[in-house]
Amino acid sequence: MKEQVRVGDVKSHQFKVTKDHLATFQAGPVHPVCSTFVLGREMEWASRLFVLDICEPHEEGVGTMLHIEHKSPAFVGDNVSLKAKVIQFEKNELICEIEVTCDDRLVALGKTGQKIMSREKITQIFTSLGR
Repeated sequence: MKEQVRVGDVKSHQFKVTKDHLATFQAGPVHPVCSTFVLGREMEWASRLFVLDICEPHEEGVGTMLHIEHKSPAFVGDNVSLKAKVIQFEKNELICEIEVTCDDRLVALGKTGQKIMSREKITQIFTSLGR
């Protein structure tokens, strides 16, 4: 790993909710608000910003956990801000708390986990599983 992160370090990310972000399944639209799937993806991206800083070229981050608690909806046109805060970084595992807001309104709280591993080790794991 190139650099260590410290507990309390913060990375931020923003996105604007579009129609493509709405809660929709094969049966059609569910709610006219940002979906859990999109929130999860964006939460993981916020924490991945740390991974991009610390991985050597031969390393990669592998997601280990995602937890989301909805607090209020994000509507089409809302600008959503995500703040990832390191709460634990031991050996090769990074755990972040994520706060999602629209202006002053809390949209979601969550947590992500990622392990930093060599690309070779990841390939070995996948190969051992027949992939």
